[in-house]
Amino acid sequence: MRALLVFALPLLIAGCASTDVMKLSQNEIAIDTSAAPICGAAGAARVAQRMAAAETIKAGYDRYQIVATGRDSSVHAVQMPGSYNTTGSMATYGNYGSFNATTTYTPGPTFVAGRHHQQLVIRLFKNGEQGSANAISARGALGPKWQEIIKRKSLTCSVD
Repeated sequence: MRALLVFALPLLIAGCASTDVMKLSQNEIAIDTSAAPICGAAGAARVAQRMAAAETIKAGYDRYQIVATGRDSSVHAVQMPGSYNTTGSMATYGNYGSFNATTTYTPGPTFVAGRHHQQLVIRLFKNGEQGSANAISARGALGPKWQEIIKRKSLTCSVD
């Protein structure tokens, strides 16, 4: 079982997040990230932040500032129906009898459903532009492998 978890967990995390990007103006982008329950709200926020940095570079800018943010979650646990099992025994003593029964309830499986959502609106800046001094460096936010990261079609909630 443990070996299965070791191989399955990276696959679950790899497909855990998706992001939609919408250009709002020449220098503003809206990013909407949806992440699986295993990622958590922090994972959704991490993917949105990294996507903000990646999209900044792809758009030809150097820095970004988050001007609006929102978050919600539809994650919930679902309990499937269980089953009842009744067993009994009967004993007779002449014309008399007795019946003894036991009913056992076995709950159904529980699973987690829903998604974590993180929304960001970012303003893009070029180095030296007015307001850029307070903005976040996109390359700095992605780290030394930033060139590799911006080539990816999607990002995951796992840390690279």
